[in-house]
Amino acid sequence: MTETTSATQEWQEWHQQRLETVTAPYGPLSVTGTHWLLDADSEGRLPQTPGRWQPAPDGSGVVLRADIMDGLVVDGELLVGEAVLGRDSGGPSRSRVSFGERRLELLNREGQWAVRVHDPDAPARRAFPGIRTASYDGRWVRPGRFRPYEAPRGVRVPNADGRERTLELGGQVSFATPDGRPQALQVSVVGSRALWAVFTDGSSGRGTYRFRFLRTGAPDPDGAVTVDFNRATLPPCAFSDHFLCPFPPPGNTLAAEIPVGERDISS
Repeated sequence: MTETTSATQEWQEWHQQRLETVTAPYGPLSVTGTHWLLDADSEGRLPQTPGRWQPAPDGSGVVLRADIMDGLVVDGELLVGEAVLGRDSGGPSRSRVSFGERRLELLNREGQWAVRVHDPDAPARRAFPGIRTASYDGRWVRPGRFRPYEAPRGVRVPNADGRERTLELGGQVSFATPDGRPQALQVSVVGSRALWAVFTDGSSGRGTYRFRFLRTGAPDPDGAVTVDFNRATLPPCAFSDHFLCPFPPPGNTLAAEIPVGERDISS
């Protein structure tokens, strides 16, 4: 097996895993609503969501009140009365609250609480046509260099829900296109020092979704990192309008066209 064949097969396996994640029962296609407690009525009721949801007095969590007719289950038990909940971690599969087959995931963004509804029977999941993805091209696996900022920088950027929030940036990754043009992206540092960027390029909005995400592994101690645009992905808001995806920060609009990776939802 040649090195090129091995890399292509690894990418094909990654692509298949990605499709399985997107189409999973509680994947991004299952999201039918993100409801902010700030918008609840005077009793704490949210649209198409049973129970009464109110922030805890100290803001550290959410007080959920329900009766037997609401049919809400918390930690596997029917809730009759009230429960104090915190932000869910680990995704909807680990959310503490369910309603039939639906999972109700608690989010907190900049001190504001929201309930995100995941429904395996969501119309978007049933009708999903697939992801239009370019073929693997090894020329777009680029050597890069990560230079961290002295301190993280918070930048206010618009989000897909029309609100503006802070995006924390930890540094910059520089690389060159296959034809030698130097490029750079501001990145966030996530998990075990992996890097994450939100970017647009010369194809965005012209046959490609309006922006994309790119993740890399952790850079070496000297800052060396592999930038593989074959693994550029659509943001969650490409699959459901109820996500809060941040738009690219200043400087993350690449003049070059990135012709690989996920392009858009299939037509």
